[in-house]
Amino acid sequence: MKTRSKLIPGQKGTKSLLKQYGDALVCVRYRYDEKNCRQLKTAEIIVSEKEWIPPDHVQRQFAAGDIVAVKIGVQEKALQQQAKAVGGRWDPAQKVWLIPFGCIAGTELEKLVIV
Repeated sequence: MKTRSKLIPGQKGTKSLLKQYGDALVCVRYRYDEKNCRQLKTAEIIVSEKEWIPPDHVQRQFAAGDIVAVKIGVQEKALQQQAKAVGGRWDPAQKVWLIPFGCIAGTELEKLVIV
């Protein structure tokens, strides 16, 4: 199956889908199935949207000496040991580990930082 054209919302061939999906419409593609002699019109739409922070953005937010909150699950004993080994301390009130960011930058713990 080959895609011959990709159209942005508002172009000729997208208007009916634009009325149906509005701002959720990302693009419309026309595909051609030579085997079955069919033209297919597909629509890419946004079905959900939520906040996301890229992993490298966390590094830009914190300096090496900043104390960051790290959420580690109760059953994740290996990560808890790793947090202790780099000087982290448990805060029972917040139920997070408080660790200097410089000690966890580039490790698995960095992914668990609460922003």
